Amino acid sequence: MNDSTGLIEKKRKAISLLRKHRGVLVALSGGVDSATLLAIACEALGNENVLAVTGRSESVTDEEISDAASVAGGLHVRHEIVETRELDRPAYRANAGDRCFHCRSELFTVLAEIASSRGLDAIAYGAIVDDLGDDRPGMDAARQFGIIAPLLEAGISKSDVRVLANSLNVHVHDKPASPCLASRIPVGVEVTPERLGQVRRAEAALRDVGFSIYRVRHHGEIARLELGELESRRIEDPRVRERVVAAVKRAGFRFVVVDLEGYRLGGASSAAGALYSIAPARESGQ
Repeated sequence: MNDSTGLIEKKRKAISLLRKHRGVLVALSGGVDSATLLAIACEALGNENVLAVTGRSESVTDEEISDAASVAGGLHVRHEIVETRELDRPAYRANAGDRCFHCRSELFTVLAEIASSRGLDAIAYGAIVDDLGDDRPGMDAARQFGIIAPLLEAGISKSDVRVLANSLNVHVHDKPASPCLASRIPVGVEVTPERLGQVRRAEAALRDVGFSIYRVRHHGEIARLELGELESRRIEDPRVRERVVAAVKRAGFRFVVVDLEGYRLGGASSAAGALYSIAPARESGQ
């Protein structure tokens, strides 16, 4: 592991915070933050006193579920996948800017029932210090439900997490951030299974083409692609472009455009940046 005294002390603090509890349920997504938390919880309490639980719904990709299961399996810790029903909550579907609060509230309600039935006295999630600078309604839900955030309390950042994950042999240590599919739908537009399905199929198509850094933002009939630097270069190849257009249209969109500002976090909540079309703006003959 990185021999930085500061990072070692941060990890020790996280372990100390976890050891205040007899047993911990860790909310495990497929990302690096919660995976690192799970590894540290196992070190702090022993695998037998830790339970990893992953929520599955229409807004979570199969890849996230698979990554979560792989992380738990690699750490030899108990893992359960549970169904969450945030789409049954009108406030979640309304997508009024506090969608994450209602999503987390649904998840934590389910997790609280599991923790109680298993005799676990704490639920932990993978919030880190980088999350403090953003508008994070989900963190408000965590506070209301009494969910602990050992990485955040220990002052651990995203760069710290990646170093720790690598040292703990967590295979998702270099995985890009992957928010839920609902984050691709602009604020104010209702979250529906149909829209989530379109995004899911379109992003799966990009992955099949070989892209790794991307988002498909949902704008009605338009799919706005945010691409990483390498992907932006690849899309200039007419053969690749043709495959992408065809695949994204099959996912349920009529038009496909690329955002010239490229891949960035929070790209769905703001207006689209500069665009150029990679599919006809209107059908032939119109």
